[in-house]
Amino acid sequence: MALATQSAQALSPLGFVNGITSSGGVGVSKDILYGDEPLQDLDIYYPKPLAQAMKAQSAINNDYPMVVFVHGGSWESGNKDQYAFVGQSLAQAGYVTAVINYRKVPEHIYPDYVNDTAQAIAWSIENAASLHSDPSRVAVMGHSAGAFNAVAAVANEDFLAPYGIKPTDVATVIGIAGPYSYDFRKFNSASAFPSDATPDQVMPDRQIKGAQPPYLLLTAEKDKVVHPTNALKMTQALKEAGVTVQTGEIEGAGHATIIGAIAPPLRWVNDVRAQVVTYLDTMLK
Repeated sequence: MALATQSAQALSPLGFVNGITSSGGVGVSKDILYGDEPLQDLDIYYPKPLAQAMKAQSAINNDYPMVVFVHGGSWESGNKDQYAFVGQSLAQAGYVTAVINYRKVPEHIYPDYVNDTAQAIAWSIENAASLHSDPSRVAVMGHSAGAFNAVAAVANEDFLAPYGIKPTDVATVIGIAGPYSYDFRKFNSASAFPSDATPDQVMPDRQIKGAQPPYLLLTAEKDKVVHPTNALKMTQALKEAGVTVQTGEIEGAGHATIIGAIAPPLRWVNDVRAQVVTYLDTMLK
């Protein structure tokens, strides 16, 4: 199936997911700019103890780990507000979480959305201390097209270099059902890439450059949008480059539910939240 069909399958449940996700006492700062262009903004979600301390203007002695989340949508749809449930869920698990926007097609094609992701990552690391986070414990996480962005922005050091950031300044990368290795020219998502581009020029599994942090690549057992071979090829490429990689398959999950079940009220759907939080706790806490 064309990646473009993702928007209908993965985005339609989001209003429902956000509607049933309790804020859990977490705090949020909305519409913070990380760049000068439209859609170069993000929301920051704060764990409950931190939100309470900030509200009371009391002393804050802890530096929290941080996650930068990049949403999917075939590079043409979706926004940070629709993925508020991810920010709320990870904040409930103890992570300051940035949920980002990025520029999209048709106005912006590759590499613009990867550049935006890299800029948001760099902004998050550089501003972590002011957000009561530890800049040495920042993870990057994405779903579907957002996983492509997250992996591409870190795997090739050239994307972070303009901001004085190295891939190893990121503590770890989590890709969820990402299209890291496919011939986009055969799908509707070809519109997200330059007309004269080839997979060898843009796919993250062929663009690994520079020392890398560890990766976790998760796939959905019943994914009919992004084939698991994408993660297999990305894993092989990373290992050949000497990078530490963990993989996992979320049983019973489809392309939408592998991200939807991040919402705590939907944790019964599959164990993606448990796997993600366990991995983050191991790597960042």
